[in-house]
Amino acid sequence: MNKKIVDTQALKQIAGNEFADIVTNVQEPFTNELRIKLNDDSFIDVWFSINLENRYSYHWERKHIDGLIYRHDNAPHIKWKDITTFPKHFHNQTEENIEPSYISDKPENAIREMMSFAKSLLKNIDNK
Repeated sequence: MNKKIVDTQALKQIAGNEFADIVTNVQEPFTNELRIKLNDDSFIDVWFSINLENRYSYHWERKHIDGLIYRHDNAPHIKWKDITTFPKHFHNQTEENIEPSYISDKPENAIREMMSFAKSLLKNIDNK
């Protein structure tokens, strides 16, 4: 079986350099994974399957701050089969609040989209 390795070094550079105003640290805990720590003590976990081609998750964990999560993923859960972008879907604030996901299939673009989303939301939180 061919193992799919993603250039997480490039993604790490994008997150750390282009979003330095909100990123405090970027780690690579395992192959095909990143943990991006943000300046509000939340984090974004980025995961790409090694064995399942093009399977991914961009998960922003905020449960310990405000009880919310935001995640784009493409696991083909049957319960989300009616989402227009299936198997792609977006968990908006909770696991059960599902919307279509239009995140890019190209990891370099998708990381920018997820980081821009986080930056925008953090800016709105700071302005409250």
